[in-house]
Amino acid sequence: MNNLETYSKYEFHAHVYYCRDTFKKAKSLIEEISRNFSFEIGTMHEKPVGPHPLWSCQVKFYRDDFGPFVQWLILNRGQLNIFIHLCTDNNIADHTEYVCWLGESQSLKLDIFD
Repeated sequence: MNNLETYSKYEFHAHVYYCRDTFKKAKSLIEEISRNFSFEIGTMHEKPVGPHPLWSCQVKFYRDDFGPFVQWLILNRGQLNIFIHLCTDNNIADHTEYVCWLGESQSLKLDIFD
């Protein structure tokens, strides 16, 4: 069993997924995140990047914000799918074991970690 304290220094990423048809909704959600939280927000990519099969935007946050932020996402994400994962030194585990999905899960391109 992993000890949560071991991972307290690590951050989490929430990846908001969208496409051309849902871009405006995703942009609105990202803007609301920016207004409500002091998190680092990445680029709104208009193409798949990294292991992500869809367009996405990354939000970085820490363990102490997990509960409040994920609850907020549940209430505000609408129909957008969101992939949340822990960031450790193990990319495969971070994207397969230490994860949760809000909405529909997607198949990630894990071969980029080989």
